[in-house]
Amino acid sequence: HLKTEKKKVASNKQTGSVFHDPGFDQGTSEALEVKAALLNAILGVVEERGYKQRDLEKLLNQPQPRVSELLNGKISKMSIEKLLDYLQCLGGLARITVSFQEKPKKRARVTA
Repeated sequence: HLKTEKKKVASNKQTGSVFHDPGFDQGTSEALEVKAALLNAILGVVEERGYKQRDLEKLLNQPQPRVSELLNGKISKMSIEKLLDYLQCLGGLARITVSFQEKPKKRARVTA
């Protein structure tokens, strides 16, 4: 009779966060998620209102290279504060929701 071989199937377990999966720590992952949400809101209103780069340069009071970075999604070059400022310049308002999943573990005390 034939011997059956079991093949290993690669597991691609995901955490639910596209930013956490590549190995970012939780704080970095959450900051990137906030930046991405702000960018999506900004780009949505830009598209909806038909703004061009020149319009955004004036509305955001930013030079063309910064506007280009924004429109091309280069969020690594922008702070959350700067994205919030852009959102406000476009008439937007951000709300943040905070939730807790479980009680944090106590840290071990180190004595000298």
